[in-house]
Amino acid sequence: MTLQADLLVLLPELVLAVGAMALLLTGAIGGEKTAPIISWAAIVLLAVSGALTVLGPVHATAFHDAFVADGFSRFAKILILIGAALSILLADEFFAGIKLSRFELPVLMLIATLGMMLMVSSASFLSLYMGLELQSLALYVLAAFNRDHLRSTEAGLKYFVLGALSSGMLLYGISLIYGFTGSTEFSAIATVTHGGAGLGVIFGIVFLIAGLAFKVSAVPFHMWTPDVYEGAPTPITAYFATAAKVAALCLFLRAILTPFPDLIHQWRQIIIFLSVLSMALGAFAALGQKNIKRLMAYSSIGHMGYALLGLAAGTALGARGVLIYLAIYVFTNLGVFAAIQAMRRNGKAVESIGDLAGLSRTNPWLAFVFALMFVSLAGVPPLAGFVAKWYVFVAAIQAGLVIPSVLGVLSSVVALVYYLRLVKIMYFDEPAEAFDPVDGFGSKAVLLLSSIAVLLFIVAASPVITAADAAAKALLP
Repeated sequence: MTLQADLLVLLPELVLAVGAMALLLTGAIGGEKTAPIISWAAIVLLAVSGALTVLGPVHATAFHDAFVADGFSRFAKILILIGAALSILLADEFFAGIKLSRFELPVLMLIATLGMMLMVSSASFLSLYMGLELQSLALYVLAAFNRDHLRSTEAGLKYFVLGALSSGMLLYGISLIYGFTGSTEFSAIATVTHGGAGLGVIFGIVFLIAGLAFKVSAVPFHMWTPDVYEGAPTPITAYFATAAKVAALCLFLRAILTPFPDLIHQWRQIIIFLSVLSMALGAFAALGQKNIKRLMAYSSIGHMGYALLGLAAGTALGARGVLIYLAIYVFTNLGVFAAIQAMRRNGKAVESIGDLAGLSRTNPWLAFVFALMFVSLAGVPPLAGFVAKWYVFVAAIQAGLVIPSVLGVLSSVVALVYYLRLVKIMYFDEPAEAFDPVDGFGSKAVLLLSSIAVLLFIVAASPVITAADAAAKALLP
């Protein structure tokens, strides 16, 4: 292919790259007063990139098959772009409210999103690592963006140190795989390992999974998650919990299922181990939390465990279940974090679970959204969260993973306890001091959109399920 043809395949990413550089120059020349304009321009760029993704080729490769544009990458990119756009919308409102608007924020989020889009289109371990590090370098800065706040600085430092460790493990695994297969391209590796693989490749897969498990905060590589979720500003936490998680888990799917389809019995047991531990820790560790953002961190660890169960199935049904799970997870978490951002009293953010006491009497609409999102995350029918878990568990059971599925259901029951505890605090405890009214357009828009998605998904799920099915078949024909 010619350079022009390659660039056309990666046109959505090219738009983000050129647009981010243009917005950076605009901010450098215009100063901090350009921050709101740059935020809205970044949202427009994400929308344009999304349109180009939808209208792009059904299947095409670029740069000597290092990148691929297919149904799977299209589905993942749309979710990533939705999470990024709504997070920028929340961030613009949040930082304007605390008089800390900086034009660098949307630019960094665009660059991180660019890295995520390259990740999910990777068909080679070299392009995978390039996209991963482009994303990670921007996320390190975003985690510590509120540099005058001790917890934010601490969160950024912890994420950077542990992220560097995970990158080293990932690279070591890639080097072993390359050394024993002679290639970094997924298709070539799949051909070499078709009849089985030696111990060197198996060790490489172990280190590869360990590096990727850090990115999705699966146990035992979850240590950074509670501190980063609590310490980072709320809209940036929302970005970590939605766009970043979707990109990391979709990368996990492609980097395991595409190059190693015939080694499923070697890597499946590792994924099951990560999944079961994540589901259990997410359920039990959240029970004693008093800070709602830390609780959501442990909740996200548990939900990544459920999603990994779909990956452990190793089938197109399992991949479809993971993609449906991610689609629902994005909107539910955006709703939760938009509601957390609305927890302000006398102009100051509050994050204690006790501050939610009696919220149904002081702010019925916000209490309803919180309760709706929590009940959906718990997987209670007929809300969207139930559909997500249903597809993952069905795929796992059909793959013969009955015991992990039973453990997952038991973990869901335990998690239901702390979700319902939050609902009980909002609806039955004596009211605490009322929160400030929710005035910002961003919070209102995200709260409304998330509520509609969670409530109506079960009656309008067909397009998402069809798209997820096509994406899974593109990944695993």
